Amino acid sequence: MIRLTLRRSDDWDLSLRDDDILASVLLLSLAHFGQATIMPNLVPPIVTSRQAGAYRDRILAALPEDASFVPLMTLYLTEGTDLLDVEVGFRAGPASAVKLYPADATTNSQSGVRGIEKVFPMLEKMAEIGMPFCIHCEVTEPEVDIFDREAVFVDTVFDPFVPIRWSVEGQTSRVSS
Repeated sequence: MIRLTLRRSDDWDLSLRDDDILASVLLLSLAHFGQATIMPNLVPPIVTSRQAGAYRDRILAALPEDASFVPLMTLYLTEGTDLLDVEVGFRAGPASAVKLYPADATTNSQSGVRGIEKVFPMLEKMAEIGMPFCIHCEVTEPEVDIFDREAVFVDTVFDPFVPIRWSVEGQTSRVSS
Protein backbone atom coordinates (compact mmCIF):
# COMPACT_ATOMS: atom_id res chain seq x y z
CA MET A 1 0.00 0.00 0.00
CA ILE A 2 1.26 3.46 -0.91
CA ARG A 3 0.49 6.23 1.51
CA LEU A 4 0.35 9.86 0.45
CA THR A 5 0.38 12.60 3.05
CA LEU A 6 -0.58 16.10 2.02
CA ARG A 7 0.54 18.93 4.23
CA ARG A 8 -1.55 21.99 4.84
CA SER A 9 -1.29 24.56 2.08
CA ASP A 10 0.26 28.00 2.33
CA ASP A 11 -1.62 31.18 1.49
CA TRP A 12 0.80 33.51 -0.32
CA ASP A 13 -1.39 36.62 -0.15
CA LEU A 14 -3.54 36.84 2.97
CA SER A 15 -5.22 40.12 3.88
CA LEU A 16 -6.21 39.76 7.51
CA ARG A 17 -6.72 43.47 8.16
CA ASP A 18 -7.08 44.17 11.89
CA ASP A 19 -9.39 44.00 14.92
CA ASP A 20 -12.62 41.99 14.45
CA ILE A 21 -11.97 41.36 10.76
CA LEU A 22 -8.54 39.92 11.60
CA ALA A 23 -10.04 37.38 13.99
CA SER A 24 -12.79 36.35 11.57
CA VAL A 25 -10.56 35.95 8.51
CA LEU A 26 -7.87 34.20 10.55
CA LEU A 27 -10.33 31.54 11.77
CA LEU A 28 -11.44 30.87 8.19
CA SER A 29 -7.83 30.68 7.01
CA LEU A 30 -6.86 28.23 9.76
CA ALA A 31 -9.20 25.65 8.26
CA HIS A 32 -7.03 25.42 5.16
CA PHE A 33 -3.61 26.96 5.69
CA GLY A 34 -0.61 26.26 7.90
CA GLN A 35 1.14 29.51 7.15
CA ALA A 36 0.49 32.65 5.17
CA THR A 37 2.25 35.65 3.73
CA ILE A 38 0.46 38.48 5.52
CA MET A 39 -0.31 41.57 3.47
CA PRO A 40 0.74 44.88 5.06
CA ASN A 41 -1.81 47.23 3.49
CA LEU A 42 -3.50 48.30 6.70
CA VAL A 43 -4.31 51.84 7.76
CA PRO A 44 -1.67 52.89 8.61
CA PRO A 45 0.41 50.46 6.52
CA ILE A 46 3.00 48.13 8.04
CA VAL A 47 6.19 49.87 6.88
CA THR A 48 8.71 49.04 9.63
CA SER A 49 9.95 45.85 11.22
CA ARG A 50 8.67 47.07 14.57
CA GLN A 51 5.15 47.50 13.13
CA ALA A 52 5.40 44.05 11.53
CA GLY A 53 6.33 42.53 14.89
CA ALA A 54 3.40 44.22 16.61
CA TYR A 55 1.02 43.07 13.86
CA ARG A 56 2.38 39.51 14.14
CA ASP A 57 1.73 39.64 17.88
CA ARG A 58 -1.90 40.70 17.26
CA ILE A 59 -2.30 37.83 14.80
CA LEU A 60 -0.83 35.27 17.20
CA ALA A 61 -3.02 36.61 20.04
CA ALA A 62 -6.12 36.06 17.86
CA LEU A 63 -5.28 32.37 17.28
CA PRO A 64 -7.16 29.69 19.19
CA GLU A 65 -5.00 28.15 21.89
CA ASP A 66 -4.44 24.85 20.05
CA ALA A 67 -3.87 26.38 16.59
CA SER A 68 -0.75 25.88 14.53
CA PHE A 69 -0.24 28.77 12.12
CA VAL A 70 2.80 30.77 10.99
CA PRO A 71 2.23 34.36 9.86
CA LEU A 72 4.97 35.43 7.44
CA MET A 73 5.13 39.17 7.84
CA THR A 74 5.46 41.48 4.86
CA LEU A 75 6.55 45.11 4.87
CA TYR A 76 4.75 47.71 2.74
CA LEU A 77 7.23 49.32 0.34
CA THR A 78 7.16 53.10 0.16
CA GLU A 79 9.54 55.54 -1.48
CA GLY A 80 10.83 56.31 2.03
CA THR A 81 11.23 52.75 3.33
CA ASP A 82 14.37 52.46 5.46
CA LEU A 83 17.00 50.12 3.93
CA LEU A 84 18.61 49.25 7.25
CA ASP A 85 15.29 48.52 8.96
CA VAL A 86 14.31 46.16 6.14
CA GLU A 87 17.65 44.34 6.24
CA VAL A 88 17.62 43.98 10.04
CA GLY A 89 13.95 42.97 9.98
CA PHE A 90 14.67 40.27 7.40
CA ARG A 91 17.83 38.90 9.01
CA ALA A 92 16.59 38.97 12.63
CA GLY A 93 12.83 38.90 12.09
CA PRO A 94 9.98 39.50 11.77
CA ALA A 95 10.03 40.57 8.10
CA SER A 96 9.79 37.77 5.53
CA ALA A 97 9.19 39.87 2.40
CA VAL A 98 8.46 43.35 1.07
CA LYS A 99 5.40 44.18 -1.03
CA LEU A 100 5.14 46.86 -3.69
CA TYR A 101 1.76 48.50 -4.12
CA PRO A 102 1.53 51.04 -6.93
CA ALA A 103 0.02 54.17 -5.39
CA ASP A 104 -3.80 54.15 -5.50
CA ALA A 105 -4.02 50.77 -7.26
CA THR A 106 -5.86 48.74 -4.63
CA THR A 107 -7.21 48.73 -1.08
CA ASN A 108 -5.17 50.97 1.22
CA SER A 109 -2.49 51.69 -1.39
CA GLN A 110 -2.45 55.46 -0.96
CA SER A 111 1.08 55.26 0.47
CA GLY A 112 2.31 53.11 -2.39
CA VAL A 113 5.07 53.71 -4.88
CA ARG A 114 4.52 56.33 -7.59
CA GLY A 115 7.70 55.58 -9.54
CA ILE A 116 9.49 52.22 -9.54
CA GLU A 117 12.85 53.93 -10.11
CA LYS A 118 12.46 55.58 -6.69
CA VAL A 119 12.76 52.21 -4.94
CA PHE A 120 15.63 50.72 -6.97
CA PRO A 121 18.07 51.04 -4.01
CA MET A 122 15.64 48.99 -1.89
CA LEU A 123 15.26 46.37 -4.62
CA GLU A 124 19.05 46.11 -4.93
CA LYS A 125 19.36 45.65 -1.15
CA MET A 126 16.64 42.99 -1.16
CA ALA A 127 18.39 41.12 -3.99
CA GLU A 128 21.67 41.32 -2.07
CA ILE A 129 20.19 39.77 1.10
CA GLY A 130 17.88 37.31 -0.70
CA MET A 131 14.64 38.87 0.52
CA PRO A 132 11.45 38.00 -1.40
CA PHE A 133 9.77 40.78 -3.34
CA CYS A 134 5.98 40.66 -3.68
CA ILE A 135 4.28 42.87 -6.25
CA HIS A 136 0.74 44.06 -6.75
CA CYS A 137 0.92 44.24 -10.55
CA GLU A 138 -1.44 46.95 -11.69
CA VAL A 139 -1.12 50.34 -13.34
CA THR A 140 -3.46 53.14 -12.35
CA GLU A 141 -3.61 55.30 -15.48
CA PRO A 142 -7.29 56.09 -16.13
CA GLU A 143 -6.94 55.47 -19.87
CA VAL A 144 -6.00 51.81 -19.24
CA ASP A 145 -9.00 49.47 -19.17
CA ILE A 146 -9.42 47.79 -15.78
CA PHE A 147 -9.05 44.36 -17.41
CA ASP A 148 -5.69 45.34 -18.95
CA ARG A 149 -4.05 46.91 -15.90
CA GLU A 150 -2.01 43.83 -14.93
CA ALA A 151 -0.73 43.18 -18.47
CA VAL A 152 0.20 46.84 -18.92
CA PHE A 153 2.06 46.78 -15.58
CA VAL A 154 4.08 43.76 -16.69
CA ASP A 155 4.88 45.32 -20.06
CA THR A 156 5.66 48.86 -18.89
CA VAL A 157 6.90 48.59 -15.31
CA PHE A 158 8.04 45.05 -14.61
CA ASP A 159 9.72 43.95 -17.86
CA PRO A 160 12.02 46.96 -18.26
CA PHE A 161 13.85 46.36 -14.99
CA VAL A 162 13.81 42.55 -14.68
CA PRO A 163 16.91 41.04 -16.32
CA ILE A 164 15.91 37.41 -15.68
CA ARG A 165 15.80 35.18 -18.72
CA TRP A 166 14.57 31.62 -19.11
CA SER A 167 15.25 28.92 -21.66
CA VAL A 168 12.87 26.39 -23.18
CA GLU A 169 14.10 23.90 -25.78
CA GLY A 170 17.08 26.04 -26.67
CA GLN A 171 15.13 29.29 -27.02
CA THR A 172 15.94 32.09 -24.60
CA SER A 173 13.23 34.61 -23.76
CA ARG A 174 12.63 37.42 -21.32
CA VAL A 175 10.36 36.65 -18.36
CA SER A 176 7.17 38.62 -18.84
CA SER A 177 4.54 37.15 -16.56
